[in-house]
Amino acid sequence: MFWKNFLSRLVALVLVVAIALVGCGSNSGLTGNYSQDTLKVIETLTTALDLPNDAPNRQEVQTLAREQINDYISRYRRESKSGTLRSFTTMQTALNALAGYYTSYGNRPIPDKLKQRLQKEFQQASVAIERGV
Repeated sequence: MFWKNFLSRLVALVLVVAIALVGCGSNSGLTGNYSQDTLKVIETLTTALDLPNDAPNRQEVQTLAREQINDYISRYRRESKSGTLRSFTTMQTALNALAGYYTSYGNRPIPDKLKQRLQKEFQQASVAIERGV
């Protein structure tokens, strides 16, 4: 009876640890380095914005963009170091606008006015990263 109880608890513990470790991974490719991650997200989102409407990999790029938006905001919003930087607040504004558009309009083409605004904000964030602010 003791061994049966012990083994069932051990198996349950191993399963919980395995699920936790698998669930902790991210497919977005963010590393935890704020500057590198910001530039990587900007690069991915710029690629997503510049893709033609009939591109064969459009869906995959948009899916990666959504994953990176979610991972980036959840990773850096609560950090005291990055949460107060000008580059982060600019990125947060741009990412909220793009995520809102993706949520509301799905796969429709992004309007030129929004593209121009996002490109301007990405440029501002890149400059702020280079300056360290």
